[in-house]
Amino acid sequence: MSKKTLQIIAGPVIMLITTLLLQDALTLKGAQAVGVLIWTIYWWGARPVHIAVTGMMPVIVNALVGIVPISTLTSQYVSSSIILVFGSGLLIMPWAKIGLDKRLALKTLSIIGPSMKSQIVVWLLASTAISVVMPNVAVCALMTPIAVSMLKAAGYDDIKKAAPAVPILLCIGWGAGLGGVGSPLGGAMNLVAIDLLQGYTGVEFMYIDWVIKIFPYFFFATIALLTFMLLMPLKVKTLEGTKDYFATAYKELGHMKKDEKICSLLFMLALIGAFARPWYQDIMPMLEPAYVFLILGSLAFFITNKKDSPLLTWEEAQKNTMWGMMILFGGGLALGVLINGSGASAALADIVTSMNMDGGLTTIIIFTIAARLIGELTNSTAAAAIIIPIMLQFCVGLGLNPIPYWFIVVMAYNAEYVLPISVRAIPVAYGLDANIMFKRGSLMTVISMVIVVIVGWVCLQYWPEFGQLSNFVY
Repeated sequence: MSKKTLQIIAGPVIMLITTLLLQDALTLKGAQAVGVLIWTIYWWGARPVHIAVTGMMPVIVNALVGIVPISTLTSQYVSSSIILVFGSGLLIMPWAKIGLDKRLALKTLSIIGPSMKSQIVVWLLASTAISVVMPNVAVCALMTPIAVSMLKAAGYDDIKKAAPAVPILLCIGWGAGLGGVGSPLGGAMNLVAIDLLQGYTGVEFMYIDWVIKIFPYFFFATIALLTFMLLMPLKVKTLEGTKDYFATAYKELGHMKKDEKICSLLFMLALIGAFARPWYQDIMPMLEPAYVFLILGSLAFFITNKKDSPLLTWEEAQKNTMWGMMILFGGGLALGVLINGSGASAALADIVTSMNMDGGLTTIIIFTIAARLIGELTNSTAAAAIIIPIMLQFCVGLGLNPIPYWFIVVMAYNAEYVLPISVRAIPVAYGLDANIMFKRGSLMTVISMVIVVIVGWVCLQYWPEFGQLSNFVY
């Protein structure tokens, strides 16, 4: 029997064993829900099938055993958060065809100098900054091939053996991951967290709250990552000709074309619409950021270029939409509903509460470690879907304001560093040694968790507004 077959069989076996062991403590449905959760985590790590296929397991298993009403799960795959992912994709898709994505990246990188330290600073900060307003996966997929082309232009044809490739590709993979925490637009994992919080509060979450409350952690985490990269031993000190490479490549693009200006305008309007939501929510209560992105993204089907062709055709949208990521995202949301609806999260929260945690430093440490470990072993979307429901129930049990702990968990699961999973799989696919990522990432993830704990505890103790939202006051 092959290894893949054994891994496939192990999934339902894990669920069966979990159900038998935990049904007395969690009830039958709760134990089944946790069994599905552990099964899904295992398959996301072992990957006997594509992660998108694993993302469908909550619905498939629930259809067979009936843990919660099936409609509560299927609705997660077409939630407003999924609409936002789809709409933002429609906005960005024309960029590759018209060259706007390359223009943005080359313009950002044109300030780069020949020294490796300047390379590290620019690649890291550029990847981080762009990922604040674009999905981190998209940013990493954009920046990595540009870096590889630059390295080849500098004479390093074999990326796997190119010493300068290590810090540069790490900067892209890690920087894009960290930038995702800067705003809700940084990745699907953030939308999962928002969706779960909105389900708890019953009110719309304002994106500006995220930016303000997360900024202290984002700032210190960026400084820490930059310092870590600059202190990394460098076998090559300079990359001659790279500044000329970027200047020449940018010059070849010519003047900004009409199509690029239109796409830039649409994207800027979407950003303004998302973050200015508090100022128009009373006038247009249904126009959440997801639908702002969908409306503006859909305009690309109607706006034509000089050749009377639309900026985006449905065939192009169908081909380039990350359907697998959307199913994975929906699966994460469905897991959260499964854990909540079965009563498992309340039972698990009771167990956590019995550990005599009072919401102080120990609580922050435990939630931080749990979120980061799940994120590193599977993906940050899974970490959000698993930890946040338990955290919310824990806070309810102790009568604590859950908002600050929600922000702390968000900090904790963002920006993984160790395994070539999700965002970090892209630079590894281009030649970065996964063993190097593991060795250096292990230390960086410890540093990151320490920053989460310190910033989270200080904000909890000394920043009263850290626990308040524009639409929700505990």
